This record gives sequence, C-alpha cells and structure tokens, in this order.
Amino acid sequence: MTIALGMLATSPFGDAASSALRKVAAVMDDRHLRETAELAMRIHLLDEGPTAVVPDEFAKALRSGQVLRIAYVDRNTIMTSREVEPMGYIGMGRDWYLVAWCRLREGVRAFRGDRISMAEPTGEKPPQRPLHPEDLGIVHGVLREVNPNGEVAKHRHYGVGTSI
Repeated sequence: MTIALGMLATSPFGDAASSALRKVAAVMDDRHLRETAELAMRIHLLDEGPTAVVPDEFAKALRSGQVLRIAYVDRNTIMTSREVEPMGYIGMGRDWYLVAWCRLREGVRAFRGDRISMAEPTGEKPPQRPLHPEDLGIVHGVLREVNPNGEVAKHRHYGVGTSI
C-alpha cells in the first residue's frame, strides 16, 4: 500500500496520497516501517519528466459533484471556456484526464489536466450520467478500473484501429 500511495505522489491526487501514506506509516510498528522503507528504496519509477501542474479543483471534481466551469486549451492551442459535468478520471503515463460531459460539445470528452488552466465549481449539481468505456474513444491500451475494496480490477483491451 505504501508503494502504491507513493506512486500517486506526482499525480493530481498527490496531496491526498501523501496524507494517506502518513496515516498508514503512523499505525505501523517500527519493524514493519523499517522493512517497508528498505523495500521502497529498491523500487524506482521511470518517469517521462515532471508532471504538469493542474488546478486544485481537478482532483476535487468528482467529490464535489458539481458542474465545473473550466478554461481549456485544446491541442491546437485554442482556449475555450466550458461547463462540464465530471464523470471520472483516466491516468495514462504522466498525464491525467478529467472525463466529463461537455455541455459545449454535448457529449463525453476527456480533458487533459495540464490543459485545464482554471476550474471552478458552479454550485450546480448535475444528474449523474453513466460512463461507458466505449464513450471514451480509446484507440489503444488497457483500461483498468481502480478497485479499492480488494477485488480484482476489470480490464478492457483496446487495439490499434478501435474506433473513437
């Protein structure tokens, strides 16, 4: 658990992961804490570079349950202001995406966290929309669900050529 929480240190959820890691370490006895520290020193992560900064509201988007007003820069460097209904997150490499119903585009979109320059809750509680993996348009890779209750996580495989 300490290794997994440590892996989240450079994610948008780093503050929460660091807090949880401190709490786990606080309840460990000295022997287990020392063994864990020795194991952690032998595990190294190869990153692609520094993780981009994302607005604080990015990590809080699902917990708040509110529509967000975001300023978003697309891949063509065009800035738009959008209202989005947060539905989930996807982590890929060092990038994190907010999956949301985009009111501007009237559909599910994935917004790369480092392209969100501002995110503020509007106070509006949208209806909860179902999130189906096929709505995401994943072209390749393995989509894995994080399952905190200890059950085996579900995986969906996507190959080159899978339609968006």
